[in-house]
Amino acid sequence: MPARPFHLAWFLQGSSIQAWGEPWTGNIDREWMAPGLFIDLVRAMERACFDYLLIEDSIYIGQNWKNSREIFLKNGMSVPRQEPTVVATLMAAATTRLGIVPTLSTFAYPPYLTARIIGTLDQVSGGRIGWNMVTGSSDLSAQNFGMDRLPEHDTRYDMAEEYIAVCKKLWDSWEPGAIVADREGGTLIDHTKVHTIDFEGRHHRSRGPLNSGPLPQGQPVIAQAGGSAKGKRIAAMHADTIVATARGPEAMKAYRDDVRRQMIAFGRDPDSCKVLFLLTPIVEETEAQARWKAEQRAVNAARSVDRQLARFGWITNIDFSDADLDAPLGELSTNGHQSSLAGFIQRAGTRTLREAIVAHASQGYSIDIVGTPDSVAAQMDEAMQAIGGDGFLITLGDLSRRSIAAITDGLVPALQRRGLTRSGYAHAQLRDTLLEF
Repeated sequence: MPARPFHLAWFLQGSSIQAWGEPWTGNIDREWMAPGLFIDLVRAMERACFDYLLIEDSIYIGQNWKNSREIFLKNGMSVPRQEPTVVATLMAAATTRLGIVPTLSTFAYPPYLTARIIGTLDQVSGGRIGWNMVTGSSDLSAQNFGMDRLPEHDTRYDMAEEYIAVCKKLWDSWEPGAIVADREGGTLIDHTKVHTIDFEGRHHRSRGPLNSGPLPQGQPVIAQAGGSAKGKRIAAMHADTIVATARGPEAMKAYRDDVRRQMIAFGRDPDSCKVLFLLTPIVEETEAQARWKAEQRAVNAARSVDRQLARFGWITNIDFSDADLDAPLGELSTNGHQSSLAGFIQRAGTRTLREAIVAHASQGYSIDIVGTPDSVAAQMDEAMQAIGGDGFLITLGDLSRRSIAAITDGLVPALQRRGLTRSGYAHAQLRDTLLEF
């Protein structure tokens, strides 16, 4: 039986200074303002026929460790970060088939602005743009925009449902064929095919129409990381691709099955949304080298417990600096990333906080995959067969030209030889690329 192909994308942690202090990063601390590394990344990805690159983002500097920014600034943790839509424009200009998916937060950008920015990017890229919809997770980011704090988690997702509806109506405010370009009749645009949307909800209002014109894809691709119950609901309603983080093949399959059931309940074809699981594969020339590198994750995590807790606190909006490292976790709650915290607590069990964070930092997101290009390809194949699912989002904590090459020029050819990923693009637009299989 021939192999069933799966999709590959890349989750780029949006900091401009990537993997500072790690080997093989060159002069990134001097060259970070210009996107040379990111341009090299997307060109390598396009040679390897990836579906898309997603640019993760946040709009604040961490301060959830001893109520100070020191540990984040000193170690370059999620800072500096440049505006992702600007970087996306440069990436789109450097490629011809690869999808580019920047992150825009629903609390920071008005819906009309998001619709206009994403629509413009879709136009200039020839239909290769997506929007990673996030609701925000930190009060620090809210305070940068004149708010005291973010709304409660579930309220944020209720607001996001309206927000997406506004954007979709704005993208639809131009009918197909609205631009008639009738030189003899002297008409560029048929005014009867451009409409106000007159949207008025509980949280958002917009008159429309969008003034930037129709989009090549009609509707750009929407990406979303649906982890909590509310997050999965909105993903099932609207997402074309989902960033998923369930741990282990059984949980990964259960997550995908649940989202697909919800999609059917909303009247959607579940095959129209691709669920991609975050993966940090360790790919080396020999098995021994790969195993050694995997072991170093735990060694490095044990040496940097404060940084690991600060990083996890940045995600979950919790300050762990006064916690007893050698006591069990105790009760924890958050208005931030609820699914990340829930997974951490579940995996921690009876471990102490120190043991739990070291174990957390030693793992590679959904599953641990380690080996040579060929053995990693085999492990990915086995995992996808068990999950039944759609593919992986590669993400690397040590992003460099060397680590990029290990994936695009080492792993991907091994996947292609097995018929597991595409060897060429059949379509020009991102939505069609996602729906190819």
